[in-house]
Amino acid sequence: MIYFVTPDGCDDALVRAALRGGAAMIQLRDKTATDADMTAQARRLLPLCRAAGVPLIVNDRLSVALDSGADGLHIGQGDGDPEQARAALGPDRHLGLSIETAAQLAAMPAHAISLIGAGPVHATATKPDHAAPLGLQGLAQVVAASPVPAVAIGGVGLADIPALKRAGCAGIAVVSAIAAAPDPEHATRELVDAWRHA
Repeated sequence: MIYFVTPDGCDDALVRAALRGGAAMIQLRDKTATDADMTAQARRLLPLCRAAGVPLIVNDRLSVALDSGADGLHIGQGDGDPEQARAALGPDRHLGLSIETAAQLAAMPAHAISLIGAGPVHATATKPDHAAPLGLQGLAQVVAASPVPAVAIGGVGLADIPALKRAGCAGIAVVSAIAAAPDPEHATRELVDAWRHA
C-alpha cells in the first residue's frame, strides 16, 4: 500500500495526482494551516477520496477530523491520548499512531489503534526534529511485534520497497517521493507498481 502524506501548503491538485496514481491512503498534514483552512481543505478532498475508495486521514488535529467528517486521524507520540482520540472518533474510524521505539509500541493501547506509522526508517528532511532512525533491522523488530498493521515512514522511497516488504510492512508512507517528483501521478504509480511486484 502507498500512503501519501501531504507536505505543508499542499494544493488539491497534488492529492488528485496521487489518487490518480493509485495511492491507497491520503493523510492531510499541514503544520502551518489554521484549523479552519485545514477543515475546508479536508471537506474539498473528501469527495475525491471517496470516489477513489481511498480513506482521508487528518494528521494531529482531532477537531479537524471530526468537523470535516474525515475517515480518521493520525497522531504522533506528543499529540494527545490515543484512548481519548478513539473515544471521540468512535469505533469505526481509522486511528493511526506514530511509533519510534519498541518501548512506545509496548505502551500502545492496541485496541484503540488501527495502524502504526513505524519510523523514521532513515533520516528525513521532511521532519527535522525526528527521532533516531530505526534502520531496517529496528523497523523489522517493531513490525514483527506490532499487533496492528505497520507502514514504514521516514526517508523511504522506491529503492526501499523490497526490503520494507520483506520486513513485513503493510505499506510505505511517503511525502517527498510523491510531492517533490516532477510528475507526482507517475511517481505514485511507480511506487504502487513496485510495491505490488516486490
